[in-house]
Amino acid sequence: MAIKELNIKNKRAKFEYHLLDAFTAGIQLKGTEIKSIRLGKASILEAYCICQSGEVFIRNMHISEYENASFYHHKPRSDRKLLLNKKEIQKISKFLLDKGNTLIPLKLFLSDKGWVKIEIALAQGKKLHDKRQDLKEKDDKREMDRAMKR
Repeated sequence: MAIKELNIKNKRAKFEYHLLDAFTAGIQLKGTEIKSIRLGKASILEAYCICQSGEVFIRNMHISEYENASFYHHKPRSDRKLLLNKKEIQKISKFLLDKGNTLIPLKLFLSDKGWVKIEIALAQGKKLHDKRQDLKEKDDKREMDRAMKR
């Protein structure tokens, strides 16, 4: 049974990276890939995006094979083309030229029309002290909420 509300997230993204700018893109998929995604059998935790010859691709995104397919199966971790307009691709490729910058997926979801979309973000890697600071702020906020609740 297919899921009507698909919401696959990359939960580590905000902890590992400073997110700067976000885009929503379509994904070029094959028939069995879309069926597996609608069943919720996809993961973007280890995925990242690259820019090659004026096109943006997502790498290492895992989509499980569709069980009911007869003989035609897709590769679970193949590169998939992202559908963006020209200005967005130019902005992304300029950003990726600098060292330490990357393009990561944040969320995989279904649009209102039933198309699979992916939210990607321009990001810079965090240092260890930045991660510690985020954890400290999160703990402080939790303590404040507990105190307010009492």
